[in-house]
Amino acid sequence: MLHILLHFAIPLALALSLAGKAWQRAFILMALTMLVDLDHLLATPIYDPDRCSIGFHPLHQWPWFILYAALMWLPKTRWIGVGLAVHMLLDWQDCYF
Repeated sequence: MLHILLHFAIPLALALSLAGKAWQRAFILMALTMLVDLDHLLATPIYDPDRCSIGFHPLHQWPWFILYAALMWLPKTRWIGVGLAVHMLLDWQDCYF
């Protein structure tokens, strides 16, 4: 449950601290990156608390991380890229704790 909470709390903190008056837009865009977890629907079972998402689910593969990082450097997709990067970092750390 803490893991899911962090997927929203960290983007909210980033939006509030970095996006100025556009914090709501930044937060919504980063929250929408949770949709990357739709690839979990392709797994059997859909949810396994002992499974590491990184390297297992299609959109959680290392080659995609290059695209996610690139999105951070383009002004129009910056918040999407930041949201995806935060998402992958949280999923990665979840594999170890």
